[in-house]
Amino acid sequence: MTARSPYDTLVTVYGGSGFLGRHVVRALAKRHYRIRVAVRRPELAGHLQPLGRVGQINVVQANLRNAASVEAAARGAHVLINLVGILFERGRQKFDSVHTYGAEQVALAATAHGASMIQVSAIGADENSPSHYGRSKAQAEKLVLAAQPQAVIVRPSIMFGPEDDFFNRFASMARMSPFLPLVGGGATRFQPVFVGDVARAIADAVDGTLRGGATYELGGPEVKTFKELMQFVLATIERKRILLPLPFFAAKIPAYVAQFMPTPMITPDQVESLRVDNVVAEQAIKEGRTLPGIGITPDSLEAIVPSYLWRFRKTGQFRAQPTV
Repeated sequence: MTARSPYDTLVTVYGGSGFLGRHVVRALAKRHYRIRVAVRRPELAGHLQPLGRVGQINVVQANLRNAASVEAAARGAHVLINLVGILFERGRQKFDSVHTYGAEQVALAATAHGASMIQVSAIGADENSPSHYGRSKAQAEKLVLAAQPQAVIVRPSIMFGPEDDFFNRFASMARMSPFLPLVGGGATRFQPVFVGDVARAIADAVDGTLRGGATYELGGPEVKTFKELMQFVLATIERKRILLPLPFFAAKIPAYVAQFMPTPMITPDQVESLRVDNVVAEQAIKEGRTLPGIGITPDSLEAIVPSYLWRFRKTGQFRAQPTV
């Protein structure tokens, strides 16, 4: 994507203070890129500064719903990375305004300033998706490629890591609830991927080793059903809970109520998204548009997740170690 020296390359990362963002910023900093992090609330991005050298990481204000701020954050940059995404709608933060309109504004800014672009989407992005989330992600890809035909599209499956919103969420629920819900019976398949591996792939795209105009689907080494993931969580935190199957129509009732909470456990749109498997497509595997295809051996759940879910055990780090 770029043939210039990293020291001479400025990369603007939209949404760089989030879960994936901090890992992307760290990966880019290690490769000596100059980084401009564009976020809605710069005062909450101070945790990024220690990831690089003095002056290497600069935080600016930008809101993807405001085209002028998106364009301002792109000035002088050689590569634009759009990581911004929401899991549920709240106030003016809507799927269409953040995912679709916002991604298009980043692509238009890239065109205006002669920069290349990396768009982070999601496995499940499909114009025919049963969820609004999936449809908005697909529309965003379409608009990005219309403005930036050589943009690199990255579609990760659900990501795990110390700050993730999946395994931490259900482990936390298991501390208080006597059961964990299995929406649709828990048969939906996932291919969880380590956030550090996704960040490395994005950094590789900045290096120029990924093909422009291509869509890469990033998943981990194992495919597991939702039920198997819940069993893994319970085994890891050493708790016994009932796994309660819920038909899709039944799951929508508590989801409808939960969507009005500040941070909903699940929304009706997320229930709809569980109707479709979240795994790497066979075509992507055949064409090498995967982590192994670009030379990255993905880390497994077992290698990473227990290192941060231990805090959900009954006595945390003070659990007695088994004697040999």
